[in-house]
Amino acid sequence: MAALGYATLIERNWFTLRRYEVPVLPPGTGPVRLLHISDAHLTPGRRRLISWLRALDELDPDLVVNTGDSIAHPQAVPAFLDALGPLLDRPGAFVFGSNDLYSPRPKNPARYLWRSSAGEHRRDVPDLPWEKLRDGMTAAGWLDLNNRRGSLHAAGLNIALAGVHDSHAKRDRYERIAGPASPSAALRLGVLHSPEPRLLDQFVTDGYELLLAGHTHGGQLCLPWYGTLVTNCGLDRQRARGLHRHPAETGTWLHVSAGLGTSPWAPARFACRPEATLLTLVAR
Repeated sequence: MAALGYATLIERNWFTLRRYEVPVLPPGTGPVRLLHISDAHLTPGRRRLISWLRALDELDPDLVVNTGDSIAHPQAVPAFLDALGPLLDRPGAFVFGSNDLYSPRPKNPARYLWRSSAGEHRRDVPDLPWEKLRDGMTAAGWLDLNNRRGSLHAAGLNIALAGVHDSHAKRDRYERIAGPASPSAALRLGVLHSPEPRLLDQFVTDGYELLLAGHTHGGQLCLPWYGTLVTNCGLDRQRARGLHRHPAETGTWLHVSAGLGTSPWAPARFACRPEATLLTLVAR
C-alpha cells in the first residue's frame, strides 16, 4: 500500500528534467538547445503537469519537438496548448501517438508483461479532437511531421526533419518520406512516436543523424537496480529511455523520452519519474 501510494501520489507528479549533450552538428556550429517532450496524456485537471510544462520555456530552447500522446480527454486540447504557452512561439515540430486520436480505455496492465498494445486500436473513427490539437500547433508555426518532411531554422542553422505517424495505430507510412535526407542541412532529424526498430532502421539508412521518440514511458513501473520491465514495442529494455545509439553502440543517436504522463486508467509511476529532456546539440 505504501508503494502504491508513493507511485500514484508522489512519483507521478515528481517531474524531472534530463540533460544530455549530443555531438551531432558539423564542426564549427552550435550549440543548439533542443527540448524534447512526449506522452503528456493530459487531462484538464492535471494542474501540476500543466504548470511544470509551461515553465520549461525558461530553459530558452532553440527548438521544441513533441513526440505525441499529448492528450487523454476530449476537453484536453485547450489545456495542452495553454501548457505549451510561450513554447509555441519557438520553432517546433510534432508527431501524433495513438492516444491523440483514440481515448484511453481500461486495460489489465499485467498483460504488458507478455505482449504489446500494437494492433489494439481497432476503432475506425478517432474520438479525440486531434484536428484541434494539430491546428493549434500548426497555427503557431510548428511542423506537422505525421508521414511528412519539413525544414526549419533554429539557432541560425537549417534543420531537415522527417517523421511518421504512430505505428501502434498502423498509421505509419514511411514510404511517403523515404529517400536520402537533405545533404545541405546542418542537422537531419527523424521524429516518431514509437521507437520500432524497423522504422529506426529506415531513418538511419536515409541519413538522419538524431532520432527522437517516446511511447515507452521508460517502462513506467520499473524495479530499482533492475530497471525497465517492458517497452510496449520492439525496442530492447536497455534503451527504453535516455540517449543511446541505433544500431546499438555504434549507430545514429537515438533519444527515447520516458514521457510526462500516464494513462488515466494507470495513474502510477515507480522508479521511473516523469520527464522532459533538454538536448544540447554540439559539434562532432
